[in-house]
Amino acid sequence: MSSRIESNLRRSDRRRDQIIWLERPVPRRKALAASWLAAVLLAAPVTPAIHAQEKSAPRPLKGINAAVADMIRDRQQTPSARRSITISDAVSIFLQQNLQLVAARYDVDTADAEKLTAKLRPNPEISIDLQTLSLNLTGPFFSAQQYTYSLSQTFELAGKRRKRIDVANANADVARAEFQTTVWQMTNDLKKKFYAVVLADSLNKLAKENQKTFAETLNHTTELFQAGEISGLDLRRLEVEKLKFDTDVANSERDYEVALRDLRVTLGGDYRAMDIEVVGALDYQAYQFSLAELKDKSLAARPDLKAAQLSELAADQSIRLQDAQRIPDLTLGAGVNQVPSDISTYTFGIGIVLPIFDRNQGERVKALIQKKKAQNDQKFLTNQVLSDVDKALTAFEIQKKRVELYRTGVLTKVDDILNLTEFSLRAGESSTLDLLDAIRTRRETLASYYQTLFDYQSSLLDLELATATPLQK
Repeated sequence: MSSRIESNLRRSDRRRDQIIWLERPVPRRKALAASWLAAVLLAAPVTPAIHAQEKSAPRPLKGINAAVADMIRDRQQTPSARRSITISDAVSIFLQQNLQLVAARYDVDTADAEKLTAKLRPNPEISIDLQTLSLNLTGPFFSAQQYTYSLSQTFELAGKRRKRIDVANANADVARAEFQTTVWQMTNDLKKKFYAVVLADSLNKLAKENQKTFAETLNHTTELFQAGEISGLDLRRLEVEKLKFDTDVANSERDYEVALRDLRVTLGGDYRAMDIEVVGALDYQAYQFSLAELKDKSLAARPDLKAAQLSELAADQSIRLQDAQRIPDLTLGAGVNQVPSDISTYTFGIGIVLPIFDRNQGERVKALIQKKKAQNDQKFLTNQVLSDVDKALTAFEIQKKRVELYRTGVLTKVDDILNLTEFSLRAGESSTLDLLDAIRTRRETLASYYQTLFDYQSSLLDLELATATPLQK
């Protein structure tokens, strides 16, 4: 028993000594070693996690993927500011950066390049000949050889070069007229898309205004129901009708956003940076036009008719060129015949193709056919222009009458009906269903009026398209 007590006392003394030793100040080297060991032990469980993160981290993108990622990141970091544009601004932007117009300009550049080709003259030709080569390759190889150096030049006769330049100039004029036709048509289409955005914006604002008015009516009706002045059936009908007003707002917002994006892609340039909003209204301005004056303007200004007239002139120039191609060109040449062991001589030559079989008959016939085709196109386009002006003016006058019908007082009447119905409802002389019917009538009437204004503006643009003349003041 005493031995066990003594052993326990010795163990307690040993533990106390260990505790006292731990509390003693540690030398600097041992402290550094201990801190380093503690850092290693602490970092040990963290290191696998770091390696795991490094393994799971995505690899850097390369090539086109990196370019796409940078583009998306730049787009998110630097959103472009929305730009307000008028219709004149839209036309200016369109003429500068629409990609279809850029492509059409290349046709003009190609025609101008043909003018450079038409001015070129035939290249001279040089030749070197070796004669009297020995077949058995015996004897001095170069001692008895004859060398012939010659230079020849082809001269175009009958003014082919001048006529070829005239054809190239005429074709370039046709290309410019066709480009103006493209500009004329696409600019008119751009204006229609601009006014389509204005119409969608007007209908969107009208739908939101109707939604707000109906919400106020619904709140007022709820108060009347809670006060016991109306039945729950009327309130339920209004609550169901709210879905229609909310749907009108959603549909009008969709139509506006679609029309706006359609305009953005028509303007051209970088679609991602083309964040715009239109500034304009469907204002009504009455115009009076004379059919005879419009026909005269259209015949003088229509670019497609001008292109047909220039095509006939180009066909005339092509006929002159193909007639000149019947006459063969003249080739003159001169050279030296050098004989090492004898007297050297000079040589002169003249060459001309005998026009016995090929006298350019096929190309001459094709040129005559092109002229007849151009003349027929002029007659067809003349009738088409007159018909376009007649139809456009008729449609314009009808649309003008439709606008005048709304402006005789209908718009004021629907506003008065809505105001009187609201007043009667507060006075208890009408029901909420009467007010709902008044709101519907006003909504449908104003929406039809905005659509009529748009149709009037479109008919005016159709008249401008038919006459190729700006008619709006």
